Amino acid sequence: MVDWRQHVSIEPGICHGKPCIKGTRIMISVILDNAAAGLTNEEILKSYPTLTLEDIRAAMAYAAELAGDRVVVVAH
Repeated sequence: MVDWRQHVSIEPGICHGKPCIKGTRIMISVILDNAAAGLTNEEILKSYPTLTLEDIRAAMAYAAELAGDRVVVVAH
């Protein structure tokens, strides 16, 4: 598994402090939104040519870690 810490940065002056891929202004949420919409990794890479496959995997790993630390109550 990819170590997301090597790819993700959170800086107050960049994208309002939201998590981004290091050296870019591509927010993790943008990558996840694209993946959730059904885009393949290749399509995401084509849309954001500065990304790498490792960056996409790091975004997924970051989200997985956050999801593992939280409990979300879903109303029925």
